Amino acid sequence: MAGLKLQPKRKERLGDQLYGQILEQIVSGALQEGDKLPSEKELCLMFEVSRPVVREAMMLLQADGLVVARQGSGTYVQRRPPQGLITLAGASDVAGMLRCYELRVPLEGEAAALAAKRRSPEQLDRIKAALDDLTRAFENPASAAAADFAFHRAVAEASGNDMFVSILETLHAAVENSMTLALNIAAEGSAERGRRVLDEHGRIYEAIAIGDSDAANLAMRYHINRARQRITEQQQDA
Repeated sequence: MAGLKLQPKRKERLGDQLYGQILEQIVSGALQEGDKLPSEKELCLMFEVSRPVVREAMMLLQADGLVVARQGSGTYVQRRPPQGLITLAGASDVAGMLRCYELRVPLEGEAAALAAKRRSPEQLDRIKAALDDLTRAFENPASAAAADFAFHRAVAEASGNDMFVSILETLHAAVENSMTLALNIAAEGSAERGRRVLDEHGRIYEAIAIGDSDAANLAMRYHINRARQRITEQQQDA
């Protein structure tokens, strides 16, 4: 790690780049679970970046459960993500994907709650059709991601508030990229993991179908949080 130099790239934040390079070290095993990371000052010198950049990267790594800060002791590797996290996506892109999940939790949770109250029979049919498409496409992550996005878009449409659809469309590329990554990792794992992904979507649909807004909100939030966790955890049956 001491020999690495941060290579700034256009349109990439330095904090995300540093996050990505430390992530690569953790995924590759160069940094093992329980290993202590270099100090903030040492990281500044290694990567030739400022303290705010290092602090931002450390904050993001902690938020994602990859490292843990122990007061008076330092920062330690807490969890090693699956290899697919950096072989299926650029390491410096991962931080942005995980932030996208954070935004989606409250946004899509509320959209699902409103959909349970406001959806028309036709809108419910579109959600079910998207769920069926996702089920059929699940073995092919490339096409499954498009079907997954169509499901979430159909829920947003059923909310009766076009702003949910507009925001989701603005995030379309980031959302579909993160879905592709999550589905690829799920496909590389156990059959049980794949079944759970589909079950999560099914629970969202069922809650909307019976008009239970609280259950729809909870099911959507649970699904997005679990999708986010699946791309950073090693266990293949979670």
